[in-house]
Amino acid sequence: MFEWMAWTLPVTVFFCSIGLMLVGMTVWEIRSPTEPRKGFLPIETTRGDRLFIGLLCAAYVHLAFVGMSGLITEWLALDGEPSIWFATGLSALLLLVVMRKG
Repeated sequence: MFEWMAWTLPVTVFFCSIGLMLVGMTVWEIRSPTEPRKGFLPIETTRGDRLFIGLLCAAYVHLAFVGMSGLITEWLALDGEPSIWFATGLSALLLLVVMRKG
């Protein structure tokens, strides 16, 4: 059924993390409803809005990393392509910043 997708460890961790975040945010929202607030984003956002924006940013970071991994390998004269875990770490930091300050 899932043969069409490359279920590597980073892909599995990425999708499991998204699922856990959605469950966690649902429980958090039920226990403590959110108030819209204004951060560095140009719009008023709730926690759910910031999570959605952060997840979109994570997807774009990963797409950019995959698209540019050949160039990164060439620029840094690496023996092989850099690990996708770098993009995952950067995405996690970006998500934390958007959730906290966005």
